[in-house]
Amino acid sequence: MILTITLNPSVDISYHLPDEFKLDTVNRVTDVSKTAGGKGLNVTRVLKQLGEDVAATGFLGGNLGEFIHEELRTMDVKDFYVSIAGQTRNCIAVLHEGQQTEILESGPEISQEEATIFLDKMEEYLHQADYITISGSLPKGLKFSYYNDVLTITGKTKTPVLLDTKGELLKRVLENETKPFLIKPNQSELADLIGRELTTEVAVAEALQRDVLRDIPWIVVTLGADGAVVKHTNTLYYAQIPKVKAVNPVGSGDSVIAGFASGLARNLRGEELIKYGLTMGVLNAMQEKTGYIDTTKIDWCMKEIKVEEMNI
Repeated sequence: MILTITLNPSVDISYHLPDEFKLDTVNRVTDVSKTAGGKGLNVTRVLKQLGEDVAATGFLGGNLGEFIHEELRTMDVKDFYVSIAGQTRNCIAVLHEGQQTEILESGPEISQEEATIFLDKMEEYLHQADYITISGSLPKGLKFSYYNDVLTITGKTKTPVLLDTKGELLKRVLENETKPFLIKPNQSELADLIGRELTTEVAVAEALQRDVLRDIPWIVVTLGADGAVVKHTNTLYYAQIPKVKAVNPVGSGDSVIAGFASGLARNLRGEELIKYGLTMGVLNAMQEKTGYIDTTKIDWCMKEIKVEEMNI
């Protein structure tokens, strides 16, 4: 089983405006979609489409939390979420004139008691999970080292963790004694981590040899349409992805995490794992919905991805 962690989930609402977006007046809309959102729930959706046995956990509260519980039941995903007193948040995207305007609520504040209950529950979940994914930011009330607490618990069973976060959270994780098995910063997030601009694949590859990243077995740096630079132990790879018409690239990074988690669960290794993981990001970008892929195109996409070792 693969366990996905989304500590600050949301109900994502998309309004597709037929005309231009007008300020300081009424905008009427009939094309509305509401889905369980948050990076880890995008991972969950793609894993389910890949046929994986999936459970999801984090914090949920209020009527919007009930909406996500129902979505998980509909997807036949095991629901390990911890109930909280606060209200799960809304995130609103207004699509207009080829643009997207977002309004993102910060989410509920987690109490110390709720934070402790979650960590206690993790001890139970560990024995059911073969791989764990952690995605996104922390809700209010949790200390910056909270992911470190989760990693320390997973270290008891040596359950591999695939982590997708950035900024101060990522820096704290890299200081922890128990490291994630895989991290997936994008190019700008890696540049922020090491404190300098990275403009070429070679510069990214050189950055991956820093001591601070030495003990992470897999590092996947996504470069958008330019592919990815991947470091596996001491080997560096550049992966070129096919040129496709990107309909909605939002959630492609989350889909890459799902691809690597699923690939590891299927015992894929080396270049085959890289191709399989990146394929899910490409296929997500070709879909209008976030966190969705066309599984009939997996074989085609894997054949189109070219992976070569980099000698730096």
